[in-house]
Amino acid sequence: MTRFDAADPDDRRALFVDAIAAHEHRESPFLTVEAEPIPADEPDDDAESAAPPWVQYGDGTLNLDCTDEELDRLKSLLDEFSAITIDDLHRPEQAEGTNVRLTARTDPERVAQFLDRTFLAVYERPDDYRVWAAEV
Repeated sequence: MTRFDAADPDDRRALFVDAIAAHEHRESPFLTVEAEPIPADEPDDDAESAAPPWVQYGDGTLNLDCTDEELDRLKSLLDEFSAITIDDLHRPEQAEGTNVRLTARTDPERVAQFLDRTFLAVYERPDDYRVWAAEV
């Protein structure tokens, strides 16, 4: 794998496919992709709100954190991806939001499409958002 970020939709999906292939080749426990953070409007904004969204993938399992609103959007998105299903929802008492584990019974290209749509639809990133393969 020679590149680690992309902002064009086709390049992002190719990056996701390449990251999955590198992850499988290296037999790493998981890979992490994250979108660039949206800059905070105010210097006093909570740093947590500016944290970039991320998704982990390993052995056909996707893992992500989301707010209640993002979870609703994720559930709607899953209507388009019948081979990807919610496996577990975990709401830690000490944290806001939900950790979601999904099972993906599909090929890397379809997972790449799902990842791109997740950042666009669930995390509401703009069409030209930049994503990084943060850990492979």
